[in-house]
Amino acid sequence: MVKADNNKFLNIAAGLFLAGFSVYVMKELSSILIPFVLAVIIAFVFEPFYSWMLSKKVPSFLAVIAVIIALVIISNIASVFIIASINSFSSDFSVYEKKFTDFFNSLIQSLHLSPEETQNLNEFLKISNLLQQGSFTNFIAGFFTSFLSVFGDFILILFYVIFILSEMIHIKERIRIAFKDRKADNIISTLDRIFIDVRKYITGKTLISLILGTLSGFVLWLFGVDFYFIWGFLIFLMHFIPSIGALIAISLPSMVMFLQFDNIFTPIFVTVLLLVLQNVIGNIVEPKFLGDQLDLSPLLLLLSLFLGGYIWGIVGMVLSVPIVSMIKIILLNFESTRPIAILMSYKTSEIEKDVLKHSKGK
Repeated sequence: MVKADNNKFLNIAAGLFLAGFSVYVMKELSSILIPFVLAVIIAFVFEPFYSWMLSKKVPSFLAVIAVIIALVIISNIASVFIIASINSFSSDFSVYEKKFTDFFNSLIQSLHLSPEETQNLNEFLKISNLLQQGSFTNFIAGFFTSFLSVFGDFILILFYVIFILSEMIHIKERIRIAFKDRKADNIISTLDRIFIDVRKYITGKTLISLILGTLSGFVLWLFGVDFYFIWGFLIFLMHFIPSIGALIAISLPSMVMFLQFDNIFTPIFVTVLLLVLQNVIGNIVEPKFLGDQLDLSPLLLLLSLFLGGYIWGIVGMVLSVPIVSMIKIILLNFESTRPIAILMSYKTSEIEKDVLKHSKGK
């Protein structure tokens, strides 16, 4: 009995040590791992295009070159728009900061507070600290700059994408050579299920987030909202964080609209439109196309956001949920790890679907 307890303690201690060591390694090797994770996501997004070219008898090296060219064109166009928008935002937002300060001061005056009460309120809200030296502007600009800085390793990301796409095609051939027929078939079948589920999640999530960001940006442009491209791109990125991500992104342009327009009806109407778009796409369209792969425990989502932010900063917070979702998909496809995947889920009905689906897939 004592020996069993000792073994259990050693296993727990070893697990905690391994977890802590993994966090340390991920933090120290962030310059290598962040481009790799981005490359995995990019490879899965472009894999249908790559496979389509192969099905049309296009040589694999030409198909890879076509993917790389498409990726370079898209990233360059996006970066030009983002950089131009950030510069415009940084130069013009001081006007909004002054409007906000004037509005706050007029609100304080309307309350007829004593000088001491006014000082206490200012210290409590820390409005002056928030707006000092363009803190809000620097925060927004820093958010996008952190993503653009990742693409400073763009060549490394391209190399990763090339090798990942090549592996997707040739891994099955090596498995058939390395293992006996029945075992090889089982391994390939499991890999196929993992590959299909991960591809469906990444491609679907990216496409749905892009649609939401584009439609939101179009609505903002239609009503003449400043920096509409920044807000649309922010909504696209933040939608990778379920539920709260897009809502946080919507709150920022809403605040700007209340300062930009002289009436309150336009900001309220546009905000309602953005919320309707978010709810329709997030609660109706997305579950229909992606289903149970997005079903994660709220506590797990919160912990993954904190851990992702601690390890890789803002980029890590955005990437944390896709990474956890992919881990859950992989764990579901192995009987020994399926209980862990079930514990990662939230809705009972979706858990039952997961178990039934992947049990049939054996």
